[in-house]
Amino acid sequence: MLAAATLLAGAVGATVLAVASAAAGPVAVEIRIHYSHYEPTWITVPAGRPVTFIIHNDDPIDHEWIVGDAALHERHRTGTEPYHDTRPTEVSVDALTTKRTTITFAAPTTLQYICHLPGHEAYGMVGTLVVVGS
Repeated sequence: MLAAATLLAGAVGATVLAVASAAAGPVAVEIRIHYSHYEPTWITVPAGRPVTFIIHNDDPIDHEWIVGDAALHERHRTGTEPYHDTRPTEVSVDALTTKRTTITFAAPTTLQYICHLPGHEAYGMVGTLVVVGS
């Protein structure tokens, strides 16, 4: 049985592999925002299981964590809501705060998580979320 959250160090950067047994509760994944970058920048989670993301913003400025496909990110690049708090896949994280959101991904896929505040994506606030089957 694998641990609920196993941290693997990669050559390019940190990777989080979140895998849980069928009897376990939600999978927990921690993400840190530091110097306007996400850490880790690559996360793997299981399909069909609740995944709670704990997002810590260590920066003195606001950020957002928006996870989705290319079409969703294209809409956010041109502007949608100024603050996100109603969808679990779209979270505003105020300066020096922590937010939690729980998402169950129905099927294997690859998505990105991006901060779309002005200039943040171009600066490198981008990560990859891989949802794997059981």
